[in-house]
Amino acid sequence: MKVTVLTEDSRSSDRSDLVAEPGLSLHIEYDDRRILFDTGVTGAFAQNAERLGIDIREVDLAIISHHHFDHGGGLARFLEVNSKAPVIMRRRGSGGHTFSVFGIINRYVGLDHKPFEEVPSRFQFVDQSVEVSPGVFILTELEEKYPRPKGNRWLFVKEGGSRSPDTFEHELTLAIREKGELVVITGCSHRGILNMVDTVAQRFQGIPIKALFGGFHLIGLPMLNTMAGSKREVEDIARTLRKYDIGRIYTGHCTGPKGYRVLKGVLGDQLELLQTGSRLEV
Repeated sequence: MKVTVLTEDSRSSDRSDLVAEPGLSLHIEYDDRRILFDTGVTGAFAQNAERLGIDIREVDLAIISHHHFDHGGGLARFLEVNSKAPVIMRRRGSGGHTFSVFGIINRYVGLDHKPFEEVPSRFQFVDQSVEVSPGVFILTELEEKYPRPKGNRWLFVKEGGSRSPDTFEHELTLAIREKGELVVITGCSHRGILNMVDTVAQRFQGIPIKALFGGFHLIGLPMLNTMAGSKREVEDIARTLRKYDIGRIYTGHCTGPKGYRVLKGVLGDQLELLQTGSRLEV
């Protein structure tokens, strides 16, 4: 399996021709199938794909991890370029997703609704865990064994004149089974990276996880580059990940630089930073 990072918060030092943006988009190739996981903030993923020699027109399946703009902001561009692939995601709620801090910053962070209205036939909404293609599993019912990220405290759903904490029922986990092993891919892991990994481990007992990709949402306030939770709490996440005997772990985006450094201190060479332009074979 080959995973290419089309957009990420940072980029490889040798690829100044690529656009980095604070979001996530991955291109996945295995057997004869091509999957696009998330589309980043803008259409930059398509521009980067072209420069990396990847044809977005040939994508067979698109999956959107959750309803935030940094993971589905490029949806309109994808639908413009690719005329065949279904887009799979959780069902859209009626409220608007917002980021709110101390009543000073109030920002809409949800998706543009136009693509859903203009080409509804391209979307497939999943309400339960399902195998959407041979060996490709969307998991929606997630374990709640571990705490969710503390950075979720700034994220809400606004409906009418009221708002409530986002429950992230719009988030999913992707698991791909290949040659008796699993690759797990998440977007921001708002429901907790440990809960997502534990769900996969329980669902596919006895099948090893050879790689884990995604953001772990360990960042606090992005504009201040803070880390949500204490150093010890993040170290505990790393130690627990080790118990699941995962081969390789690739993270970035909402994990945040500080969170990444703390994880790296525990996981060492097992952990690698995702960057725009990275090509990874697992």
